[in-house]
Amino acid sequence: MTKGYFITGTDTGVGKTVVAGGLAALYRNKGLDVGVMKPIATGCKRVNNALISDDAVFLKCSAEVDDEYELINPVSLEQPLAPTIAARLSNTKIDLEKIRMDYDSLCERHEYLIVEGIGGLLVPVDEYYFVVDLANEMELPLIVVCRPTLGTINHTLLTVSYAREHGLDVKGIIMNESTENCDNVVKKTNVDEIKKLTGLPLLGIIPFDKRLDVKTFDKETLLKIFRDNINKDIII
Repeated sequence: MTKGYFITGTDTGVGKTVVAGGLAALYRNKGLDVGVMKPIATGCKRVNNALISDDAVFLKCSAEVDDEYELINPVSLEQPLAPTIAARLSNTKIDLEKIRMDYDSLCERHEYLIVEGIGGLLVPVDEYYFVVDLANEMELPLIVVCRPTLGTINHTLLTVSYAREHGLDVKGIIMNESTENCDNVVKKTNVDEIKKLTGLPLLGIIPFDKRLDVKTFDKETLLKIFRDNINKDIII
């Protein structure tokens, strides 16, 4: 079985892509054979008549892999909406079997795999299938990415509780400072409460840095920030 992680978040925009790319860069830097996957992406842009996700390109560059783009991101949708809505508006259907086949192909190619979900665990992929179901099928340990700001205790506990109820192996939590000037008291107390109430380790706190933008990132900066701020036990 392929080792690695499934990266989910407490919400959209919490920094799942940065975390997934940063972990992939750490693995690659240690000489490990790591692949990446963004099974479903919305808000994609058209490039030479193909839909391309900035997030998927970021993951591919971070991991320094030569896998075909279509394997890394098998489902690309143009509207920046939930997958079910974006698919409906484009008169398409999300091909779950293609996702499964491409995931299996990446597992055959790589010893480790970092998979980034879309939104949170209850984002619908189709009427009866959600991101949590995708994570369950892939059988990778889960890492939850959260914000440090007010409200994150509720969002994080809900996510962890739901994941556990559905049989997912939650490895730990990474807090991502997605905005500037985060209140240090709020951050510190939120960290303490989340650790106490979930019983999970905090695997790292990623500080805000404009250079971590997925469209303009610098690989060396990404690697340094994650090397300095991520628990070394995260490499499995």
